[in-house]
Amino acid sequence: MTTQRADAAARRALILDAADHVFGQHGVTAPLDLVVERAEVGRATLYRNFPDRTALIQALLQRTVDRIRRQIEQLGDRDDALFEVFEGMAQRIIDSPALADYWRAVDSDVPAMRTARETVRDLLEAPIARAKAAGLCRPDLEKTDISLISGMLGAALRGKTRDERAQLAGRALQLLRGGLQGAASGER
Repeated sequence: MTTQRADAAARRALILDAADHVFGQHGVTAPLDLVVERAEVGRATLYRNFPDRTALIQALLQRTVDRIRRQIEQLGDRDDALFEVFEGMAQRIIDSPALADYWRAVDSDVPAMRTARETVRDLLEAPIARAKAAGLCRPDLEKTDISLISGMLGAALRGKTRDERAQLAGRALQLLRGGLQGAASGER
């Protein structure tokens, strides 16, 4: 039984890896047959794991949330953890632009999106507090600002190539770091 579960988990991860690659190359509306081909699984295996495109994309979004959670855990109590997470977010935009664009574009009232965004904001609450306590960022930064920051990083999606996205994301990170380190103006 354990071997079957491990095999099923491995196939699921393989499908997610394939979908991440295919969607990164062709957008989130790419034919799911490309995912099946890349994962080297049967169509039935895809649909047994993910009944439709929405379920597949939601699993990829959850995977992103899980990556952020793991990154925060690995960073521990580092004062600069917040900025490291922002760099990780920028890297995902560079590597998987279609999924990042989907993350930004989907209506925030969609329950799965609302949950994912709230989870990320909650995960960043402690890193924000540590950064503020260490004087690394402005004292008026709030966890609700994360969506705005994510949107700013998302401007890197304008890059047509991976290199252009990397250049734009790097510049966005420089500007964000400078803006977050600046003194709070008291205006919101």
